[in-house]
Formats: sequence, structure tokens, C-alpha cells
Amino acid sequence: MAQAWRCSGLRWSADGPVLRWDGGRRSALTWGKRVAFGVTEGGVRTCVGARGNACPIRAGVPGRSTGARCEECARLDRAHSVAADTIADDPRPYRVYLAWFGPGMTKVGITALERGSARLLEQGAVVFSWLGVGPLMAARRTEELLRAALGVPDRIPYAGKRAVRAALPGSAAERAAEVEALHARAVRLGGWPESLERTSCQVVDHAGVFGLTGLAPAVGAVSELAAGGVVGGELVAAAGPDLHLAAEDGRGVVVLDTRLMTGWELVPVGSGGLTVPVREFKEAAGVQDELF
Repeated sequence: MAQAWRCSGLRWSADGPVLRWDGGRRSALTWGKRVAFGVTEGGVRTCVGARGNACPIRAGVPGRSTGARCEECARLDRAHSVAADTIADDPRPYRVYLAWFGPGMTKVGITALERGSARLLEQGAVVFSWLGVGPLMAARRTEELLRAALGVPDRIPYAGKRAVRAALPGSAAERAAEVEALHARAVRLGGWPESLERTSCQVVDHAGVFGLTGLAPAVGAVSELAAGGVVGGELVAAAGPDLHLAAEDGRGVVVLDTRLMTGWELVPVGSGGLTVPVREFKEAAGVQDELF
């Protein structure tokens, strides 16, 4: 029987996206690479636990859950979280940023200074610029000020991000325009906390990093994995947690949210196309010592 692997998520490195596996192994992903795996027959998706600790009861979780956590582990995971706004005493400096995902889709957010641009890559931000840096609560207050004054949200749904990736403006200048305009408005506002140091606009463009140039529109997205199901395709782009795969069954480009992979036992496959449930968009062999 083929060795089963458990995915612990997609991470972004300086060289691009990397799938991580329980036990510490990693699979670097490059454009044109074949991504293919099967879900074990009779397998059940189980909770991945919280904050580095295993779920004590290995609870089952729904296939469509992107968190792959049971209710109790999800609560514990968010009990000490900046994103959930449940801590106020983190001494690290934080950055405030503007992130752009497509026309009319810009958000404001914060991330720890030490993380660099990792948070922006993880969210699939096509363009971003820093706005300022300071203590956590000053960064949080600035985020709220800008959200209200600029009329931008602090979250953009992934469905919206996926829908526009293949139809983004072709030039870096066009992609940067919205962030530049909002940054100029932001720095003219009053009411910024004194402890937050403002940052000049320096736009970073991830279109090339994500492989979005010339990207074909996706025909659908994997809605969930299922026991006995197979995913197979050629990697043509990646952004945030999403892999854009040219499906082996010839149906076109399909998006796989790698968060759906966690909690399952996965095995290598030689071929098999795409046999897991796919939500269609209205528009449009041998033994392996690694899964990929």
C-alpha cells in the first residue's frame, strides 16, 4: 500500500509556494509541475488541532471546511489571535498595509513587522503598499480609522479574488493605481495615532510571483475532497492558498484551495484526472518517495 501523507498547508517562501507535510517534509511547487494525489479509500477528514497541539478526540470535520478544525479546536486557535482581535499586549511592532486583489477590491490590514510580506502572499494580494508601522494597538486603531475614512474593508472573500485573477489590468502601473490613490488619501487624513510612523508609498506587485500573466480563466473550483477521490493537473499559477491547475481530464483550469487538503490522508497516484466535487463557475506510475 502506498504511503499516506497529511498536508499541513501551503506556505510561501522567497522561491515561491511550498506545500508542507506532517513530519516536516516540503514540496516546492513550480509552474508546469504535475500536482496529483488521491484521497485514501474509506478515509475520513479529521480535525488538525490547534496551536501545534493535536485534537484530543480526532474529531471528524466537514469536507468543505477551510479551517479543518472542530468547534472546540477552532475556539482554542482563535483564543490568542491578532486576527481575531483577542490580544492587545503583543509587544512586537506591526505594519499597516493596503492590499489590492483586483479592480474595486482593496483592503486595509495589519501584520507583524517581523513577518515581512508573508501575510500578503498568503492572502493572494496582487499589489500592496505599507502605510505605517508602530505598536499593535496603534496599528489596530489606524486600520479602523482608514477602513471607515477610505470606505475599504478589512476582508476580501476568496471567491471574489479568484473571479478576477485572469482578467487583471495588464500593466504594473494600472494595477498600482488604486493603491497609490488610496495611499495618498490615507496620509492626508487626521487622527492617526502619534505612535504610528507613516510610510511612503512603495507599491509591490506580485503578478509575476503568482504566475498571473496570461492566466486562462478558471472553469471552476474544487468544492471539497472526498474519500477515494483524485486530483490531477499541471500547476499554471498560485496565489494565497490557491493552486490553479490545468486539469488532466481536459476540462480547463480548476482552482484548488489547499486548505481543503488538510485533515485528509493523501496518497500518490499515476493518473486519474479530477474526480472530486468541482463547483463550476458561471463564466466561463510506480512507487514514489514523495507525494509530488
